[in-house]
Amino acid sequence: MRIPLDYYRILGLPTQATAEQLQQAYRDRTLQLPRREYSEAAIAARKDLIDEAYAVLSDADQRRSYDTGFLKEPYASGSESYDSPHDLVHIAESGTNGGVDPYTPSIEIEDQQFVGALLLLLELGEYELVLRLGRPFLTSGNLNLDLRDGRYGEPEIVLADIVLTLALACLELGREQWQQGQYENAAESLETGQELLLREGLFPTLRGEMQSDLMKLRPYRVLELLSLSDDAEAEYYERRKGLGILQDMLDERGGIDGTGDDQSGLSVDDFLRFVQQLRSYLTTAEQQEIFEEEARRPSAVATYLAIYALIARGFAERQPALIRRAKLMLIRLGIRQDVYLEQALCALLLGQTEEANRALSLSQEFDSLAFIREYSQESPDLLPGLCLYGERWLQNEVFPHFRDLARQQASLKDYFADEQVQAYLEELPNEAESSGSWTSATPIARSADRYATATSQDTYHAIADSSSESAGYGAIANMSTTATLESKSDAVTTNGVTTMPAAERISQTAHPGSTGYASNSRGARTQALADRRSVSPGTSSRPPHSPVRRSSGGPRLDRLALVIGVGLLGLLGTVFVVSKLVQALAGGGAKSESSAAVTELQVAPLSAIPAAIASQIPAQAPTGDLTEETAKEVVEAWLSAKSKAMGEQHQVDQLSSILSEPALSQWQQRATQLEQGGSYVEYTHDVTIDTVNFDEATPDQASVEATVSEKADVYENGEISEASSYDDTLRVMYTLVRQDGQWRIQGMTVL
Repeated sequence: MRIPLDYYRILGLPTQATAEQLQQAYRDRTLQLPRREYSEAAIAARKDLIDEAYAVLSDADQRRSYDTGFLKEPYASGSESYDSPHDLVHIAESGTNGGVDPYTPSIEIEDQQFVGALLLLLELGEYELVLRLGRPFLTSGNLNLDLRDGRYGEPEIVLADIVLTLALACLELGREQWQQGQYENAAESLETGQELLLREGLFPTLRGEMQSDLMKLRPYRVLELLSLSDDAEAEYYERRKGLGILQDMLDERGGIDGTGDDQSGLSVDDFLRFVQQLRSYLTTAEQQEIFEEEARRPSAVATYLAIYALIARGFAERQPALIRRAKLMLIRLGIRQDVYLEQALCALLLGQTEEANRALSLSQEFDSLAFIREYSQESPDLLPGLCLYGERWLQNEVFPHFRDLARQQASLKDYFADEQVQAYLEELPNEAESSGSWTSATPIARSADRYATATSQDTYHAIADSSSESAGYGAIANMSTTATLESKSDAVTTNGVTTMPAAERISQTAHPGSTGYASNSRGARTQALADRRSVSPGTSSRPPHSPVRRSSGGPRLDRLALVIGVGLLGLLGTVFVVSKLVQALAGGGAKSESSAAVTELQVAPLSAIPAAIASQIPAQAPTGDLTEETAKEVVEAWLSAKSKAMGEQHQVDQLSSILSEPALSQWQQRATQLEQGGSYVEYTHDVTIDTVNFDEATPDQASVEATVSEKADVYENGEISEASSYDDTLRVMYTLVRQDGQWRIQGMTVL
């Protein structure tokens, strides 16, 4: 039979190879042995073909003759009839079976060399060709009978070798497709190989390799499947498949911030970042369904994301009942967190103005309050600034994280003008604390306890009714405004404003070139897990600033009228300012980056999660005895923290998770100076541990010598500085100390 190979390819040489190159290639090929699972017969057949190639090409006359003819002998045209099993490969090559180009060079081989030829094609990366040539031997019919008659060798041995070669072709093809970003195709190739091995009952170790790859491939598949449109029926079912894979991963991990092993290779922090990437591919309804269910595990992170989804959907779809549900979930979080700003924003959307003002008066989010006060200077309260702040937050921080809202405009005017919203807010029970004050944690705790046991809408109402605001809710008359804040708006656009804490909680959206809200500087915020990114304050109309004419609805209605006039340009309409649901969702969001890297899933930076939530996530730093493996984890944790601290987002707080004094202060100072100078560094690292040294007298101290390859791209004023950038390999000695059971780096010296 003929096989699509030539002697040069068998030896891995160009046609111009010298005699010395030929000898070296022959030695290399004979020393390179295939996987140990192959039979001796397969290895011998492969060597026969290598020997044959070397014999022809090392003889000057034979090589000259071969060079003259091997490119001029095309395969059969495909019009011939093949009745003999010997023509199997010929058929595949000819194109009648989807084979190769008929003008590809080929050689004649013996039947018993077939497995060796398949093996060589596998080594050359011809995975699809291997599958085309080998599959017919595994189907029922005459070809299987030919295999059993012994002409290709011992039937059982040959069959096992062919199965092994096809399975390896599936494995390597899957990995190649993985690198090319064809994740579903990669999964199909791997599953095909798995099914083949399972059907034949062979090579369980190889089957395990495929299973491992399939598990690591799942995050990529989820991203690819969820990025599809759901317009067509086929794509709809593909997206549902992606959601199913995601749910399997969540169940295996025990939740978003669970510590179970889903075999994806993602740590707790990595998985949180992965979830961040997913959010922009999910609709508001999908996120609500997923995160509300996950919040019941319970999960503080999922609770934040569920609140975010409820607010987004409630506002976009004019369903304030969803915002009310989110508000009640915030009560539970409020036991441990300062969520007064979020409560104020939710109160704004539910028309509960007194509650909104009380919440703002208790909030410690000073930077965000500065923005709100800036736009409420001529008002007796903070509702005008809160209205503008809330609308910009919805537009810049919330909507970009939902595929169905990414291009939608957030308008408080349209929201409050909606008849469905008006009707709901008119009927909404008052939900302020019965004491009329939020200075005591006791009423909140009681409400949170009741919420935790709530299982029906009736229970939600019971919670709300038990802590109602004294003032009633009424309609708002038409309003007009007489002044604008154009000069104030210009000041904000020029100087920027600081970001609301909610936007730090889960993620933040970066808008290149824009000014934005800066994050709160409290310690709880600086210990958050993710990058802070600036967001545009938006381009909404200049808010009216002068007091509005009061209607007959009482002081609460007057406040609402003022809010609308302030938040939206010259507005005439009805407005209802609402309760507490926005901050948890203000977790904002780093716009998730949909692309995943070839060999390692590149997850977007995880925006800050409040310290109360971060504290519930198990620490990833190594503990216990220090081995080479854990020493490498310590060094890699340091290099990761260094990359974040010195990176574009300057997450200096990351250093305290792995360094101790004096190294901690030294690197905190360096990172701060870098940030003040408007520079940052992007690192790429590779670590090899050389030695780990202990002193028996001081078991909580150790030294580690490591070889560190470090590539640093230094950016100054947003542009890479070639002069400051470097790519070095260094030997470094790290001094380690164990504190509270955790190994930290105390000092480091370049050797």
